[in-house]
Amino acid sequence: MDSAVHATRVEPGRSYPLGAAPEAAGTNFSVFSRYATSIELLLFDRASDERPARIIELDPAHHCSSHYWHAFMPGVTAGQVYGYRAHGPFVPERGLRFDGSKLLLDPYGRCVTRARRGARHAASAPGDNLATAMRSVVADPGSYDWSGDCKPRTPFAKTIVYEMHVGHFTRHPNSGVAERRRGTLAGLIDKIPHLCDLGVTAVELMPVFAFDEESAPGGLKNVWGYQPISFFAPHPGYCSRPEPLAALDEFRDMVKALHRAGIEVILDVVYNHTAEGDGEGPTVCFRGFANDTYYILNPADGTFKDYSGTGNSLNANESVVRRMILDSLRYWVREMHVDGFRFDLAAVLSRGEDGTPLATAPVLGDIASDPVLADVKLVAEAWDASGLYQIGRFVDRGWIEWNGRFRDEVRGFVKGDNGTVAPLAGRMLGSRDLYRVRPDQPARTINFVTCHDGFTLRDLVSYNAKHNEANLEANRDGADDNHSWNCGAEGETEDPDFNRLRSRQVRNLLALTLVSAGTPMLLMGDELGRTQRGNNNPYCIDDETTWLDWSGSETHADIHRFTRALIAFRRQHLLASPDPRPQVGEPLVLRRIEWHGVRLHQPDWGDESHSLACTVHFETDMVLLYFAFNAYWEPLEFELPALIPGYGPWRLRVDTSKSAPQDVCIGPEAPTVDSASLLVQPHSSVFLYSRSSQASVQDAS
Repeated sequence: MDSAVHATRVEPGRSYPLGAAPEAAGTNFSVFSRYATSIELLLFDRASDERPARIIELDPAHHCSSHYWHAFMPGVTAGQVYGYRAHGPFVPERGLRFDGSKLLLDPYGRCVTRARRGARHAASAPGDNLATAMRSVVADPGSYDWSGDCKPRTPFAKTIVYEMHVGHFTRHPNSGVAERRRGTLAGLIDKIPHLCDLGVTAVELMPVFAFDEESAPGGLKNVWGYQPISFFAPHPGYCSRPEPLAALDEFRDMVKALHRAGIEVILDVVYNHTAEGDGEGPTVCFRGFANDTYYILNPADGTFKDYSGTGNSLNANESVVRRMILDSLRYWVREMHVDGFRFDLAAVLSRGEDGTPLATAPVLGDIASDPVLADVKLVAEAWDASGLYQIGRFVDRGWIEWNGRFRDEVRGFVKGDNGTVAPLAGRMLGSRDLYRVRPDQPARTINFVTCHDGFTLRDLVSYNAKHNEANLEANRDGADDNHSWNCGAEGETEDPDFNRLRSRQVRNLLALTLVSAGTPMLLMGDELGRTQRGNNNPYCIDDETTWLDWSGSETHADIHRFTRALIAFRRQHLLASPDPRPQVGEPLVLRRIEWHGVRLHQPDWGDESHSLACTVHFETDMVLLYFAFNAYWEPLEFELPALIPGYGPWRLRVDTSKSAPQDVCIGPEAPTVDSASLLVQPHSSVFLYSRSSQASVQDAS
């Protein structure tokens, strides 16, 4: 801190904007606290200092407007490290939990310092926590050079999402990333060529808001990021450089680089709870300023209502919290140029101030109608941890939803469960039975069979049960109902028959995900055979169990090639919409589809059926596609549709029973099928393709 700042007179400042706002003459500070009796602003010379260089006591007569405490500090610029202490009544039964000994982060702070060991314990125990507490840092978001950054704005119907954990994506020593850049936003930039080669159009980043890594048992790290401590600051642990403000630039460098590659950035955001937990948790930020405002409490005793499974629930429909959520979303769109958000446990946002689900939740209406968010992708995880299941409710507001039914029913069909053929057809058509959208509207479903929460694709076909002992919770955590099948042996095996079957099942799951109507989502590393050794909830594991092993590009080169080719197949054959308006219509659903079983036009919808086929007519492109799925344990003979006059022979594009490179043939080398029927092997999928000779003439001209 400049010596002049030590001696400068503090000016009253103003209540708006919230947070620390630098300008030419200094910085304005403003924070909300309804029942505080006094507020202290602490300034530190360096992020590493345990004690402040200056403490400014804000006088309620001059530095408080309504419920907002504010001050203007001449000479303070970007990079200034600061925090608050809030004094007031500690009456938990009334929801008030002021503790003037605790250093608090700014709820609107744009940047935070790195965490120190023991910070959570010190913030939970009685007494001063200055030695370990994280601090806020004054930042100037407008100082970055975006160099003409242009958002890709890919329609949902043409989007292919790749969900990833920023740290685990490049942490492994074999990632090919320089050591200091491994596990960082900069490291992600280095691997953009892999994403481009794969063909994805968007990355969905697991939480990148600053989060508490110490909220895990037995000294483990909570590395998934679902314990937020800020809704404005990027997580400093994902930055390759130590200086506090570097995380801002590194995040924007990443966004700019991805946009240049045509890839959108979707953030997994957690507006349903914070890392402060229940009454025994730490006082880090929100609890210390206005516990009764930020959280849903029981009015009788002030205890926390928990709809998130983490000890507290953010009071999203309280006016101050609503504004904070909207301000946060706008900030990440305007200043950080992100393209969309996936809302974790979004059903919590539909709960009122007493926790009751609302038919019309104000915060959801605010988000859906906000002009800043008008061209932003909004994705809901439409349930919460207390059983509130709102599939279809978010679609009514124009959002799109993670489709848990797709995951479970596709897994069940491929596994060979009974009663899965009829649901499979609905999932392939964009789950319009769930979301009630017209055929001329885009499907509102994110289709996935794996995500961060559960088995990887390789583990899904290698384990019948979860193996989460490393989490130190006696294997009690994580889902028990996984719809998984180990194909004959639990875990890794050298048996070639088991491994061939597993590889086939992986291909089947990828095939159904990538040909179904809607927006497909792939999990990081599934294309490289990534395993977590049967752990379906490794939120606290930060080692080679969870790091992406890039040697899979060689050891699982066949799956890598298959995934890349299937994405190319989707983009070539399924995404060319007949409607010239870019945002209108789901290409696959706008086609004419005929359903079959092993016999033409006779689909078997019975509970014991394990096969389904269909013909898709692309009249405008003069192309026919035929899909056959056999989840039975014996080969089945499928009758093939007769070709339309003027069309070429059926060509075998995909056969998951075959080994690479015969498993997928996108080019002219694809073999012809001249017979009236086709034998589809057990647990296999087949795609055939036929094209009009007139289409070939038009292409040549």
